[in-house]
Amino acid sequence: MNLIEGMIIGWAALAVTLSAQTQGADPAPVAQPAVSLDIPDDGVRVAVLGYHDFSENERETAMRIRTSKFRKQMETIRDLGIPVIPMADFIAWKDSGKAIPAKAIVITMDDGWKSTYTEAFPILKEFGYPFTIYLYKNYVDGGGKALTTTMIKEMMANGATIGSHSVSHPFPQTVKKFRKRGVEAFDKFLNKEMGESKRYLEGKFGTTVDTFAYPGGYFTEEMFGKAAELGYTHLFTVHPGKVKRSVQNNVLPRYVILGNYDKIFDFATSFRDSQSSLPGAAGSGLVKKLPFPVAPQPGAIINSRLPEISVDLSTAENIDPATLRMQVAGFGEVPANYASEGKLFSWQVSRRLRQPVCNVQVTWKTADGKETETLLKWGFQLDREAAYLPDE
Repeated sequence: MNLIEGMIIGWAALAVTLSAQTQGADPAPVAQPAVSLDIPDDGVRVAVLGYHDFSENERETAMRIRTSKFRKQMETIRDLGIPVIPMADFIAWKDSGKAIPAKAIVITMDDGWKSTYTEAFPILKEFGYPFTIYLYKNYVDGGGKALTTTMIKEMMANGATIGSHSVSHPFPQTVKKFRKRGVEAFDKFLNKEMGESKRYLEGKFGTTVDTFAYPGGYFTEEMFGKAAELGYTHLFTVHPGKVKRSVQNNVLPRYVILGNYDKIFDFATSFRDSQSSLPGAAGSGLVKKLPFPVAPQPGAIINSRLPEISVDLSTAENIDPATLRMQVAGFGEVPANYASEGKLFSWQVSRRLRQPVCNVQVTWKTADGKETETLLKWGFQLDREAAYLPDE
């Protein structure tokens, strides 16, 4: 294993539990994709796929996938009828409501491996699939297994776009080290890693670079402000899950596709997040008709252990917001938020769900002086196979 590959496997461990390869890597921050209550959900879901290295002959690893397997995955996407859209369409949908298919895929490639050009590019060109390459400055023209400027420009001339992946692809420990040195030192560090990379890529390739993929998915609050200051509009994590319009643009989820565990690709292309019905649940009390829309839906199977739980109270009358309460099994009463505009009462789960069934109870009283209490109770199921990412 060369140095670069070893580093990348370490960073990938932040997204999946690869115990044999973490070697002391710190976990990514607990912060999860936040949801904006100001953007209505249009029902569209996008799976962003993240790939790294490709080879038909070298050993498969978490970050290296067989070229033939990659081809098969592209065939599967085609056979399932899921459109692959360019990053520009994804951004236009996210920000301005451009119409895109209800189920869609975005393909990304991290780091700048030469095999992106020699192995993946011919397949993507054959299928007509657009893709985005997340480059870190120090690996462009780095020799050996690194992409060259000529290769990158050829791919861009054939529909590829590029984004920033920092200057040096720093370890989380390095990020933490500079953060501990104080505000000024950390700001200088971010200006280099995020700013210098953007300027370099834009100057070298003559294009606007406004998307960023956090190395290893590791991010801090300071990066959000710095990204906005530098002109980044959309930033991707390695937290798996489908993107919906209301997910905030600086913490977009992405499925890291592993070479040695095929289920991740299956999860990414299943689109089961909140639409599946729960087999055998008709008599369980989970599936029921409620007077107000809730999410996840009663009886739904979800594949995220950190869902947003919400009740749409836009049609409710005489609500006394001060009396709204939400209780979630395993958490007790939770600090749910009420948006007066839109009347959405919601809570982003802050600690990963572990039980196969999650029950929710929401209560409130009316503001008409009668203090009539309304009670909503429902449950949903966790697709444990999908939600629990594998060990190595």
